[in-house]
Amino acid sequence: MISIRQQSYGLNVALFNEFTVEDFKLLEQSVTDVIQEHDHPDLMLDLSLMRDFTIDMAWEQVRFARQHMGEFGLVAIVVNDWWIELGARLSNLLSLQHAKYFKTAEEAQAWLLSEPEKQIEDL
Repeated sequence: MISIRQQSYGLNVALFNEFTVEDFKLLEQSVTDVIQEHDHPDLMLDLSLMRDFTIDMAWEQVRFARQHMGEFGLVAIVVNDWWIELGARLSNLLSLQHAKYFKTAEEAQAWLLSEPEKQIEDL
């Protein structure tokens, strides 16, 4: 299941339980829409309640990330499961996206809303 909310910085996306291709298609459409509205929108991806993902979804995510390389601003990822964090880091390596990882959504959102100098310093 997926929850997508537009924020002042871009998109706030939370994933619950299993991340499926259908969820990913909703995310892809939302990201495409926000990219058209904002130059380099930031993205907060909360994976802390995600328990699993399908292999076909993982492949779609890599394809999408490579297709939209350089179109995002900051990417904050909230994760507390080692295996899901490893998968996210591998995906970021394949797409050359620089993401910052957080334990809580509050920390991630505070970072996205902080001063640009602080954000660059943290990366």
